[in-house]
Amino acid sequence: MRGKKIILGITGSIAAYKAAYLIRALVKKGAEVQVVITPAGKEFITPLTLATLSRNPVISDFFSNRDGTWNSHVDLGLWADVMLIAPATAATIGKMANGIADNMLVTTYMSCKAPVFVAPAMDLDMYAHPSLRQNLDKLRSFGNHIIEPSSGFLASGLEGKGRMTEPDDIVEVIESFFLSKEDLQKKKILITAGPTYEKIDPVRFIGNYSSGKMGFALAKACARRGADVTLVAGPVSIEDSHPSIHRIDVESADEMYDASVEAFSSCDIAILCAAVADYKPQQQEEEKIKREQKGDIVLPLVRNKDIASALGKMKSSHQMLIGFALETGDGILNAKEKVHRKNLDVIVLNSLQEKGAGFGHDTNKVTLIDKKGVEIDIPLMSKSEVAEKIIDYLVKSQTILV
Repeated sequence: MRGKKIILGITGSIAAYKAAYLIRALVKKGAEVQVVITPAGKEFITPLTLATLSRNPVISDFFSNRDGTWNSHVDLGLWADVMLIAPATAATIGKMANGIADNMLVTTYMSCKAPVFVAPAMDLDMYAHPSLRQNLDKLRSFGNHIIEPSSGFLASGLEGKGRMTEPDDIVEVIESFFLSKEDLQKKKILITAGPTYEKIDPVRFIGNYSSGKMGFALAKACARRGADVTLVAGPVSIEDSHPSIHRIDVESADEMYDASVEAFSSCDIAILCAAVADYKPQQQEEEKIKREQKGDIVLPLVRNKDIASALGKMKSSHQMLIGFALETGDGILNAKEKVHRKNLDVIVLNSLQEKGAGFGHDTNKVTLIDKKGVEIDIPLMSKSEVAEKIIDYLVKSQTILV
């Protein structure tokens, strides 16, 4: 980000203290930061702190002196490479969405020619309110990038979604915007991630050990490189904040099947990384099973729908379908058979026998196998690095460039 010019808008939120860390991280990356703060924002963090860290005077009012000088929101809007509003309160988001330019920050936003990133911060009830959701949708429709808040402990003492994304994660989003290879620009990519849970009764389920880390790493890698990502995620504890990732949370294989089939028709690429349960109970009990009453039980299972096979049948000539396989024996043979049986273009083979690979780890080691049986080994490395290697391979494929 060296030499990049960033307007940082700060509003009246308790999360304003995080702006100090955010400025420091941006300046450390080489960016020039100009702070524009609302009057309410100054109640939470002082302009002196912000000016010291940014090495630029803080702008809050149209008129800084009584000598005829003034701050030009038009000049600021033309100066910036990016405008970032963090934290963004419900009030400021409402003003931005509805063109209420009654302070320096909103007038600067309305004059800004550069991309705008918005990091909301508020209590969970405010974030869930229909008016706020509608205003965020408006901002998205204007082309703004929304950096979704995370879940956690809030200033109110409650716990839920509304906590501003951490400064390091926000900086990563901005940096990836500047550094994006953009070789997936305008591509629509469907990615499935995590496990599925198949209910036995209201408190028990059949599942697996998938953490979703590999699928989320792929989603982030694709978004960084310009793609519009639909991420269908099973029950995992991972947060994502990239504005180009549209997340759909599901629980069961049936829900993942429905979401994937619906999204696939408008996608260029589908990467099926989820560890979907092959079986589900034939019947789900409405009440908790009591072992004292039931004793030993036999649990009849039925096969779940095969998402890869279904999308393989739907696939058109301009689409690319990538599957994942986790094997405990005869991995290469089984993976090659799946490529043809499910009409995949590529399969990514994992093995539980490889140390540091598979479920739960931060690292992975995989083999890519295409329809011709060509094998490409990716050695043990972080799942983020593996994701980049997989995307590099796909970009080089002629199929993706059609």
